Amino acid sequence: MQRFTDQRDESTRDEIWMVEHPPIFTLGLNASREHVLSPGDIPVLQIDRGGQVTYHGPGQLVIYPLIDLKRLALGVRQLVVALENAVIAYVGELGVAASGSRAAPGVYVNGAKLASVGLRIRRGASYHGMALNVSLDLQPFERINVCGYRDLTVTRLADLGGVSEVRAVAEGLTPHLIRELGFSGHAPARGSAQSAHSAIKTDLQAVNSL
Repeated sequence: MQRFTDQRDESTRDEIWMVEHPPIFTLGLNASREHVLSPGDIPVLQIDRGGQVTYHGPGQLVIYPLIDLKRLALGVRQLVVALENAVIAYVGELGVAASGSRAAPGVYVNGAKLASVGLRIRRGASYHGMALNVSLDLQPFERINVCGYRDLTVTRLADLGGVSEVRAVAEGLTPHLIRELGFSGHAPARGSAQSAHSAIKTDLQAVNSL
């Protein structure tokens, strides 16, 4: 996604990548390693997004919005809120009441974090993005101060709305992302994943996008 961002120009279509990663802790560009308490056998990787430490693993949907922010007239905060609102609207369809937070970006259910946000803006375009907990093992979160906060708990959709398949969540979330990000045209039909200015690329086996 860094290469995509570096090589894009004003004619490049925006893309949204949806992937899963193998088990890994990631630290933001200016994150403190003191928040990595006991990583054990899980690798720790410092990357060029904002934010502190989080965990990625199988059963988590990671969404990378590769967007020309100027073209969509989006500021960074507007992008964060759009990502949060897409998840809030989707889980609302499942009967789950969730909310965002301006103090600590992400999506929360009863104070527990369901989705984390960490972005990078370069050359006016966004990359990195949001991680939504679907059915992943939550135990590794106990080895870190989640997003740099002590005692912040996490939750997953499988325990809240009964949805445990990452691909199904990706399909259900897509139209909400299209709407909240303000892409023109109609939400893509399932399987086509195309709109006037965007392409939804879902490769749930991708592991090398960090």
